[in-house]
Amino acid sequence: MSTAHHDFLVEIGTEELPPKALLTLQEAFVSALGAGLEKAGLGHGEIKGFATPRRLAVRVLRLASAQPEQHLKRRGPPVSGAFDASGAPTLAALAFAESCGTRVEALERLDEGKGSFLFFVGARAGKAAAQLLPGIVKAALDALPIPRRMHWGDGAALFVRPVHWVVMLFGKEVIPATLLDIASGHMTRGHRFHAPRPIRITSPGAYERTLRERGYVLADFAVRRERIRAEVTAAAASLSGRALIGDALLDEVTALVEWPVVLAGRFEERFLSLPREVLISTLEDHQRYFAVEDAAGRLLPVFITVSNIESRDPAQVRAGNERVVRPRLADAAFFFAQDRSQPLAARLAGLDTVTFQTQLGSLGDKTRRVRALAADIAAGAGASAEAAQRAAQLCKCDLLTAMVGEFPELQGIMGSYYAQADGESQEVATAIREHYLPRAAGDALPATPAGVAVAIADKLDTLAGIFAIGGKPTGTKDPFGLRRAALGLQRILIEKGLDLDLKSAIGKALDAVLADIERIGIHTKSVSITADITRNDSQKRQSPTTDEIYDFLMERLRAYYLERAGAAPTPGMAAVTTEMFDAVLAARPASPLDFDARLKALSTFMTLPESVSLTAANKRIANILRKAEGETAREVDVSRFRESAEVRLYDSMRGLRDSVAAATRRREYTAALGQLAQLRPAVDAFFDQVMVMDEDRELRANRLGLLAQLQGLFSGVADLSRLPG
Repeated sequence: MSTAHHDFLVEIGTEELPPKALLTLQEAFVSALGAGLEKAGLGHGEIKGFATPRRLAVRVLRLASAQPEQHLKRRGPPVSGAFDASGAPTLAALAFAESCGTRVEALERLDEGKGSFLFFVGARAGKAAAQLLPGIVKAALDALPIPRRMHWGDGAALFVRPVHWVVMLFGKEVIPATLLDIASGHMTRGHRFHAPRPIRITSPGAYERTLRERGYVLADFAVRRERIRAEVTAAAASLSGRALIGDALLDEVTALVEWPVVLAGRFEERFLSLPREVLISTLEDHQRYFAVEDAAGRLLPVFITVSNIESRDPAQVRAGNERVVRPRLADAAFFFAQDRSQPLAARLAGLDTVTFQTQLGSLGDKTRRVRALAADIAAGAGASAEAAQRAAQLCKCDLLTAMVGEFPELQGIMGSYYAQADGESQEVATAIREHYLPRAAGDALPATPAGVAVAIADKLDTLAGIFAIGGKPTGTKDPFGLRRAALGLQRILIEKGLDLDLKSAIGKALDAVLADIERIGIHTKSVSITADITRNDSQKRQSPTTDEIYDFLMERLRAYYLERAGAAPTPGMAAVTTEMFDAVLAARPASPLDFDARLKALSTFMTLPESVSLTAANKRIANILRKAEGETAREVDVSRFRESAEVRLYDSMRGLRDSVAAATRRREYTAALGQLAQLRPAVDAFFDQVMVMDEDRELRANRLGLLAQLQGLFSGVADLSRLPG
């Protein structure tokens, strides 16, 4: 018998939700609810989410009214223990039958190979969707990514914001439930001012239309977003300009309004003398306005705002927004003039009075460490050591300016403007701006050599310092942004083609940090400073802390490569897998650039027909050598060869050894693996014809030694035994 289907709607009505989290909450609600339906076995059609400042909702099309019939097969006690000598059922048999809701006589006797057992075989009707949905919705709400939940009133409910109504409809019927201390119903709320009275939702299918036509609410986040984009674009065009519409700002504005109304305003032209970034930051970050530029890319003295109300007097709303933004811009102009009253370098002494991190000293301490590291890195980056050092010396000075105090997001940017105004070289000024790059995943990288050097030095110092005081990220917690810093560092090294010896650089950064910690007189939890300070440089750079930071940095590359592998594949290269990543990481490449070259070579090798056989052979070799640890001959004795396949493999390896080693030294890893692919016939023949674990101990050791040499040839590029096969 076919199961009936109806549309389902759940809406949680709240006070204003946090705008930057709204889209994430919608997506998580949809995902969690869908997962709950799948787990319950309730079939359904499309699942769609809705989100506005005052609601989260999900609509499910064609949701099954009940679970499918469940076929059960439960094993009970063995037949031998289910009946006594007279054939009467034992207590075990009776209890099992009762738990199945049947009689002993209805149970079946089935042989499972280990003996005969009592079985209950039957069917159970699935539960009704109306019975399951309240629990599924509750579980989905509990699973939402809400860092801190709040409670309100006298109830015990916890949610991101106070909840005032709950709609839960299956078809046209209300599913009775109490969620977050609110009884479900069919009454929603529209716009806070345009439609303050409750509105009845007759069915899930009528939800969007009812809110739009009677409630002055565009419930669909994507629809609202595109309307705002289109109307802001049109408003800018009417002013002979182009609106600057960033995705983050557009999402935030969309999350702030239910009924978007676009208005344009103006500000005084004198404020256009401020740096472009200051104007944009004031308009976007402080006011959630869209800036407008002309065809030449120059900002215009206008802005576009999105109101959440359809006013009878738009001019009044426009004037109000102009009145609010004017003092903001005036403050920015004042801060800019105040900061320019002294050169950027005059703030150097002040850095020593500002704590970077209690155990790591002041901003002045950090600046001196970064300056020394930047000088070491400069040559490899193609930068002037003098420019890199000067940029590193000045790069944190703008943190003490009034402008950055008011607009923290402009750190580095304002330093660049002030350095230029002070007569510093363009290279130094640009490096100050660039040293924070990349600020986020996918962000631009430093473009200048000095900027590259200072950016690397700054990130290395932060990583070394926080690791030294035991601040390694755990779980989802990363208060110092080390994961972002690590990935940014790796991207710079790989995408800029900088061949930096990572362990050596980490060692230098760690040495400087430990020296400052000792000088400050603070001992850390994660590093024994007394022991480390007495070691020589070489020993310190091989310390477990150095390896730990290296491993952390290299591990950040995993997601970097796997995400790129999800894009269109490169012709002649296999998509990177986590096993391929591990195979290269096992070789412990000195630099991320070297790692990249090895991984690309392995990706090419995996497209060769020989790769499958040789990968399997390497895995087999690794297993054999691991089990025979301590038995392997250090040198291969050709006089002990007994099979022609041994001679063939040895000769094939000897013929390639020098050329493979030379290619590996030149980092021509694709060529090295291509040559090693020629060994396939000899390797296949060896494993077909030779008994490695021979009873003769010396013969066995010699063959193990031959396999160890073969393994060594491949491991110069990657550990192929880590690949599937």
